[in-house]
Amino acid sequence: MTDPAVALPHPDDSVHAKALQVELSWLSEVITARLTHFFDGTDTYFIAPPPQDLPESAALTRLVSDAPLDASARLVLALALAPQIGPAALDPFFVKNSAIDRVFSEFGAARADGAGFVPSAVTALFLLGGADTAARIEAMAIFAPDHPLRQQAGLTIGRAGDPAQTGHDAVMAGPLILPPHRVLTLCAGCPPRPDFSPQFPAKRLETALDWQDLVLPSGLKHGIEHIIAWYEHRNLIRDSWGLGRRVGPGFKALFHGPPGTGKTLTAAMLGKRTGLDVYRIDLSMVVSKYIGETEKNLSHVFDMAEENDWILFFDEADALFGTRTATTSSNDRYANQEVSYLLQRIEDCPGLVILATNLRNNIDDAFFRRFQMSMGFTRPDANLRRKLWQNIIERVPLSEGVDIDAFAEEHELSGGAITNVVHHATISALRRGVKVVGAHDLQQAIAVELRKEGRTA
Repeated sequence: MTDPAVALPHPDDSVHAKALQVELSWLSEVITARLTHFFDGTDTYFIAPPPQDLPESAALTRLVSDAPLDASARLVLALALAPQIGPAALDPFFVKNSAIDRVFSEFGAARADGAGFVPSAVTALFLLGGADTAARIEAMAIFAPDHPLRQQAGLTIGRAGDPAQTGHDAVMAGPLILPPHRVLTLCAGCPPRPDFSPQFPAKRLETALDWQDLVLPSGLKHGIEHIIAWYEHRNLIRDSWGLGRRVGPGFKALFHGPPGTGKTLTAAMLGKRTGLDVYRIDLSMVVSKYIGETEKNLSHVFDMAEENDWILFFDEADALFGTRTATTSSNDRYANQEVSYLLQRIEDCPGLVILATNLRNNIDDAFFRRFQMSMGFTRPDANLRRKLWQNIIERVPLSEGVDIDAFAEEHELSGGAITNVVHHATISALRRGVKVVGAHDLQQAIAVELRKEGRTA
């Protein structure tokens, strides 16, 4: 299984494996019973073997109980899981129709080859309704968008293949799809923390710094506390106080300002304060030259963020959320469609979404009005620079006569730039064979940093 998630379940997770084994064993019984009934050609009413009891503490047990899932839904879920964790359960479907020398079309294989039997929604309808057309039509309700299989288990029906080759695009002929992270959650008992990849263009944002290391103006700190207060009381505000009927889900914040002023660090600190994982969206991997890839690459990120209450951090957001282009070609239309898709997913996201940009004016005005908060990160003044210098250089040995206050007063540097300066200076000192940083090392490092920024000392 190709998957952007982390490791497969550990062997010690036996209770979760046991539950899945029980469910797949039951699926095998139902498949055998249904095939026997089908080939016998009898008009007798089909009675499927009942599902078995599951271990109490298993992830599958919790899903079945919380969703809740009845026997039919459990059967379809097991069918969708089978290709991932127990494909042998589907081998009975490989029996061929001798008249046409291929598997029976009634079994609804989305694909049946050397790689295995891939069940479709038609396969599920066969197990639930057999050859009874009325029963099959009734069973279609299990694939409704509001059914717990979709809402709680994440089951969807994939595309049925190339209509140009098949002559049709039958919805129910598509494969049953469970997101990989759902499968791993059922196997391991907890959601995985995905790895960064082209298929999962987000990276977990972490910091070794503490809250006191975040040096910001009082106005920005007030805004951060405001966001934290929303997180702590969001259910009270939306549900008990009734504002959920009037405001959209989640909280959308815009961080704008020059590089190095603390936008990314603030997002990471919000994760630390709230105990939530923060995922930074790598826009360079999201903006694909292939039409449609943006939606596909981001849909998995949004789905997991909504399920696991992540904070999503879109860095350099103007690359995607800037003013939309005039439609002069099909590519322009597709690009605008993808931007619209992203705007809608952000709008609908029930958690905290932060968009960061160096240029506030590049954000589409229509979308800007949807932010609950806009926070401008500016270059620190002399007092804040002094605090930043003191924090960053706290454990660095300095030679006598180094005047940190003077450096803070004379050089307008951001926190990120000051960090670069101190780092450069420590290397310079060590290259000279000493283990203390001198004023000359710092002055030289400042000159290097200013040149990087297109300024002169």
